[in-house]
Amino acid sequence: MGAYRKRLGELLVEKGIITREQLKEALALQKSTGKKLGEVLISQNLISEAQMAEVLQEQLGIPFVDLNKVTLEPKLAEYIPFMLAKRHTLIPIKEENGKLYIAMEDPLNFAAVDDVKRVSKMDVVPLISFGEAIKNAINRLYGMEYAEKAVQDYTREAKLGQLPQDVQNGSFDEDVSNAPVVRLVNSIIQQAVNMGASDIHIEPIENESRVRFRIDGMLQKIFNIPVYMHSALITRIKIMGNMDIAEKRLPQDGRVGMNISGKDIDLRISTIPTIYGEKAVLRILDQSNFLLSKEKLGFTEENLEKFNELLKNTHGIILVTGPTGSGKSTTLYAMLNELNRESVNVITIEDPVEYRMEGINQIQVNPKAGLTFAAGLRAIVRQDPDIIMVGEIRDSETAEIAIRSAITGHLVLSTLHTNDAVSAISRLIDMGIEPYLISASLVGVISQRLLRKVCSNCRVPYEIEPHHLAVPGFEELAGVTLYRGKGCSACNYTGYKGRVPVHEILVVSRQHRQLIAQKAPIDEIKDLSIKMGMSTLKEECIKLIRRGVTTIDEVIRVSYSQDG
Repeated sequence: MGAYRKRLGELLVEKGIITREQLKEALALQKSTGKKLGEVLISQNLISEAQMAEVLQEQLGIPFVDLNKVTLEPKLAEYIPFMLAKRHTLIPIKEENGKLYIAMEDPLNFAAVDDVKRVSKMDVVPLISFGEAIKNAINRLYGMEYAEKAVQDYTREAKLGQLPQDVQNGSFDEDVSNAPVVRLVNSIIQQAVNMGASDIHIEPIENESRVRFRIDGMLQKIFNIPVYMHSALITRIKIMGNMDIAEKRLPQDGRVGMNISGKDIDLRISTIPTIYGEKAVLRILDQSNFLLSKEKLGFTEENLEKFNELLKNTHGIILVTGPTGSGKSTTLYAMLNELNRESVNVITIEDPVEYRMEGINQIQVNPKAGLTFAAGLRAIVRQDPDIIMVGEIRDSETAEIAIRSAITGHLVLSTLHTNDAVSAISRLIDMGIEPYLISASLVGVISQRLLRKVCSNCRVPYEIEPHHLAVPGFEELAGVTLYRGKGCSACNYTGYKGRVPVHEILVVSRQHRQLIAQKAPIDEIKDLSIKMGMSTLKEECIKLIRRGVTTIDEVIRVSYSQDG
């Protein structure tokens, strides 16, 4: 659509949909982000998708297709190869009377239309749709088609007795790389990466095997596979992770590195025995998409200043708190990235080492060999460290060594599971750390959550519902126009796409140290923190609701439900 961006903007101005000033700002944002003008205008809430579709149809004389309302049959993928669809951002949506209808981001790309004609050997009817919607549809269509074909091939070969003997027995030789079950596993992983999943769950239930992806923190069912394929599927995954394929009674862990669509992916594999068979969970770590810059952590301007202030300390302990999956590790790695220089010795002990960082000495916990967090920490302090990162403080011994290391001139970074920043103090006390040691060592706490963002593709306005007005803090949202997603193919019909972090940062002051040493109640310490300018998690969440970034339901799920 690049050739007619300016004309599209002019048409929108002429119709009074946007002002010339808004167009100017959108064009500047388009230039900096590389997005299409229409996508920028929609993301900025300057125009609705329906308005954009109407204008595009008028401008180009080509019908618009809403992919949210289209059912994609797996057989459609046979007409156009995956790489061709991906290269030209187009997708087949139906075949009718010898004609192939395709949704395109740029229907004036005649070379792309010719390519489709050549490979499909059909007359082609181009339609227009949004690029992001097409990309999501491509991932759905080709993932489904490839997985379905692998299941069909496995079933057919099993009936004909053509499966290699080791496959029939639930084991594999490495030379069966083209076996249907191998293709199915690859397809599942490919689809998970394409959909931005953090975890893959493959689990047997009574009469079938279920595949679910964790996307934006929530599990979503993707498809079911025949139960008779499950054992072979798990065996293939175990082979990938160098695990014992004969041991099905005990939990196992493994790891494998892969390259998926040009991305370097690490898979952490865990299997457990259940009453219906073994369940596997694959944690996806995208090495190529790992955010290390502090600017990309989503801090507000005020919290970024506090973050920078904490990193100026040369000794003491900084804690990052929050539930599992709240982005604590990402924040720790970003801190290490800021602090890592040739003039300092940085050593970490982690379980597991999620991302490898150049210039940093990273240790993997190995309890079987006696290398626990506490044992590793005792060794680290004899290695002349400047900065120590402990993946998690899990027990009293680790807590005590970490605190004493912070007091004796080292900067220690670690995580705790607490609901807010000041609760880190009470958690350390519960672990047996004396208040005077906490007072002397703690320099700051970052508490955080990850909230799902409203899908920009299907967001609709609404006003707060009466029962939500009774929730503390939400009364100020009365009369405010809020937004939520109605569900579409772009967000897998959840109404949410992507996540945004929220933070609460406690910078420990002299007054804090006095209260901690005096064993003051946690509420008193929190009141002092708020008076000194700390914005709480709930306050930050409400700001995001006001801006239409997330919803009340999401804030209640993630923040309010986890209050201690």
